[in-house]
Amino acid sequence: MFLKVHRSRRDGDVVAVCDSELLNTTLSNGEIEVHITESFYGNYRASESEVRDALTRAANANLMGERAVSLAIGMGLISPSSCIMINNVPHALIFRM
Repeated sequence: MFLKVHRSRRDGDVVAVCDSELLNTTLSNGEIEVHITESFYGNYRASESEVRDALTRAANANLMGERAVSLAIGMGLISPSSCIMINNVPHALIFRM
């Protein structure tokens, strides 16, 4: 998985995680189009442990792909019903308030 932490002193860290094979692709479903870019999801190949640690500390998270979303579900951060599918790829957002 690729991991990038966007630092924000005001709003807390935003963690972006995507499955490796999705980086630099575009998914579309009807009027929805998502560009999975290196500028947002980064180019750092993170271990599952590193992703877990980042998600634990994140104020918000953007997850794209089966492995990334499944990891957050397994951690109890989201439920499967809170995910959407874009071109058969799971996507989830986490907002902590």
